[in-house]
Amino acid sequence: MERTSQWVSSQDVPTDLIVRVAGAAFPLHKAVMVPKCGYIRKAVAMATRPDPAATVEIELDGLPGGADAFEKATRYCYGANFEISARNAAPLLCAAAFLDMQPADGGLARRVEEFLAQAGLRTLLNAIAVLRSCEGPLLVAAEELGVARRAADAVALRICNEVLFPTRSPPEWWASELAALSPASFHRVFAALRCRRAGPEVLVAAATAYAELLLADGKASDHRALLESVVAVLPSANDAPLPAAFLCRLLHDAVTSEASAKTCRDLELRLAAVLDQATAGDLLALALDGAGERVINTESLRRVVAAFVERESGAGRNRRASLSGAAALGAGALQKVAKMVDEVAAEIATDESLPISKFVGVAGAVPKDARATHDCLYRAVDIYLKAHPKLDEIEREKVCSVMDTLKLSYTARIHASQNKRLPLQAVLSALYYDQLKLRSAGVGHDDEDSDARSEAGSARMQAKADAALARENEALRSELARMRAHMSSGVQQSKGSGSRTAATATVPGKKASFFGSMSRTLSRLNPFRAGGGWSKDTSSIRDSRGGAMNVVKPKRRRSSIS
Repeated sequence: MERTSQWVSSQDVPTDLIVRVAGAAFPLHKAVMVPKCGYIRKAVAMATRPDPAATVEIELDGLPGGADAFEKATRYCYGANFEISARNAAPLLCAAAFLDMQPADGGLARRVEEFLAQAGLRTLLNAIAVLRSCEGPLLVAAEELGVARRAADAVALRICNEVLFPTRSPPEWWASELAALSPASFHRVFAALRCRRAGPEVLVAAATAYAELLLADGKASDHRALLESVVAVLPSANDAPLPAAFLCRLLHDAVTSEASAKTCRDLELRLAAVLDQATAGDLLALALDGAGERVINTESLRRVVAAFVERESGAGRNRRASLSGAAALGAGALQKVAKMVDEVAAEIATDESLPISKFVGVAGAVPKDARATHDCLYRAVDIYLKAHPKLDEIEREKVCSVMDTLKLSYTARIHASQNKRLPLQAVLSALYYDQLKLRSAGVGHDDEDSDARSEAGSARMQAKADAALARENEALRSELARMRAHMSSGVQQSKGSGSRTAATATVPGKKASFFGSMSRTLSRLNPFRAGGGWSKDTSSIRDSRGGAMNVVKPKRRRSSIS
């Protein structure tokens, strides 16, 4: 009674109508409410057929706006003062429509419409407040009356005006105001912006600011549901491609919060469409945990890169039929992504708990032929092998399977040929390639191209030849050292057994001794060997000052066959 005494004109007149709304009771008078409220007029007519003077009780649990909206509607019927604001305009309009308050002068609905036209939808903040008031239980009624659509269109109009003629600083202050809206209301605003032909920069600013601010303020309990709702209303890549860095953060948030597979896949495809605009730091932030210490999300990264490669492969077939410039642009994007992937692979390779399958999945997501050179990829492989020294030969070969040693630069091949961490097969591949290049340089010496004739080409060929000669000399020195060790051990064993050794050496049919094998080996290394054997006659070699050395060749005897 204390609540209703403010609008009851006379306390001496007893009430004959009780209206209950959401647990609140309103004692009223039929004479006041029936003429201005069609819903109550019908309810009173049905309830007073036996006794028109009886007190009538009506339940209005389904009234839009609840008890607050009904209180202001009752004040209007009694002629009392009440305030219409941006927060209660939509509930009042929906309550007036529900109660059928449409007299000849327009009633409560007309007064609310005047307020919306003059103040409620004239500014951005008021329009956002009206749109917020349409959320929740009022949404269905607000959509039927078109209030939600009008409020969203007013928000879009004010945003476009702010973009053209800023009234505050910074110019995009309006983007932060959108964070007060629910995902459904933001979707209406975004649709209205598209209808008004807003530029892509406006759509991107609205989407990124809304998602970042809303998710930053979200509670841990409803963060997953809020994230899925935000992703569902984001603009498509055709309307407004979102920044790659923003999508990486959003995808990382979705993975850590264990969002639905549909949400994660949607973000992965969005990121794949703009992956060439990302940086290695963006992709690394996606793969690492929140603290940036452990690698937890390589599968999403692999799927994003694979989707980008598939997208570029399909677009490449179309570009080949068009201008060559477009094809070169697509190849450049693929090479840029390959370089980023190599840098990310080098960073995550230091994690000692990273399995081979995950490292190979990330590093091998880009095809081998997409890279002009495999030097960066070789660096990532070497870092992984250094961080995992207990790998066996087969496991190291699996790690090295992502790179092609034939695409290494000269410096990288020299390093690979001396790298003890690499498997033998990779080392041999690098050495074999060098040998092929040297042989090709020797065979094609007469038909050198312009690059080989140039000073830079000759320097490169000479450097390769010097490197090959150094490796061969090193191998020869190693072999000689092993032979000397065998020789010293054999001489010690032969002391005190000279006669027995001589007797054994004259036995016919006996196998060749170690010294014979060693002699044959040394003979092959003798630089003065001629004709396949040692020179038999050197007695006529003389040295004369001022003259050259004369070598008397042995006589060639003809053997007759009888």
